[in-house]
Amino acid sequence: MQSKATTVREYLAELPAGRRAAIQAVREVILRNLDKDYEEGMQYGMIGYYVPHHVFPAGYHCDPRQPLTFAGLASQKNYMSVYLMSCYGESEVEKWFRSAWTKTGKKLDMGKCCIRFKKVEDLALDVLGEAIRRVPAQKFIEHYEALLQSMASKKPAPQRLAAKKAATTRSKPKSRAKSPKSPSKKSTAKRTR
Repeated sequence: MQSKATTVREYLAELPAGRRAAIQAVREVILRNLDKDYEEGMQYGMIGYYVPHHVFPAGYHCDPRQPLTFAGLASQKNYMSVYLMSCYGESEVEKWFRSAWTKTGKKLDMGKCCIRFKKVEDLALDVLGEAIRRVPAQKFIEHYEALLQSMASKKPAPQRLAAKKAATTRSKPKSRAKSPKSPSKKSTAKRTR
């Protein structure tokens, strides 16, 4: 559920009171632990925390006009979410994060980088704050660039991809030949003209 709000203040104002209080509580934890080189603003219809272009001019590789997203905070239809991009790609931060969360005894509802929650009490806020604090912008940029390099090395070169496709096409088993059908009267008529 993306918001059309253009500022964080507008985004918070459009939330129901209970959701606003929960999002604001998580936001305060993030802001208290956020490195000075990150900025807060609206991104992708939610509150975003990102590396601005003056720190990382390349921006997000899929859309370089966008700054590099570090974290997000959103009120979705059925839950609220915190997005931690530093936990994406099986990083050391993710391993630490999952382990630290488990030790709190709280249930972790997490996808690749999205932590879903219904109320702020569902969250291990101290672990969340520490996860934010552990990844200053320069460290996040290094992680991001390493992830991009890793993805690029796993992609086959265009020539190898074309050769692989051609080999796959040649090696497919041929289907049994069907007995030829007797020509229809129409096709026979066309040939005799």
